[in-house]
Amino acid sequence: MYRDTSSCNTYNYGDALYWDARYIQEGGSFDWYQRYSALRPFVRKYVRPSSRVLMVGCGNAVMSEDMVKDGYEDIMNIDISSVAIEMMRRKYEYIPQLKYMQMDVRDMSFFPDESFDSIIDKGTLDSLMCGTDAPISATQMLGEAA
Repeated sequence: MYRDTSSCNTYNYGDALYWDARYIQEGGSFDWYQRYSALRPFVRKYVRPSSRVLMVGCGNAVMSEDMVKDGYEDIMNIDISSVAIEMMRRKYEYIPQLKYMQMDVRDMSFFPDESFDSIIDKGTLDSLMCGTDAPISATQMLGEAA
């Protein structure tokens, strides 16, 4: 299997400890790549506001908040980092449409099959591909999503 490691560094993006330390150090909010406003036309085309949405690798991004402002009603956010999840739980405790759970995307057996209508991933697969055992991690993630 070919894997382009040219943009990878020595960090293990598949490791919860890496992300916990990063969220503690950086704080605030951060959206990788694009904000919801740029992705909105695509999300609106394929994801109904009444859908039960799973946002994998939510980190401390504001995309889910922006989706709620746009009418989305049920978004489960998961991330491997317990630091990010606690931070986001506290930040959005007053928004019932947003739920947060610490979970590794490579093992989502907590959720029964077909629990969600849509799954959104903005950067988790890229992160896993820069971690150790990348092909195995990517296969596990995509298998769980399927």
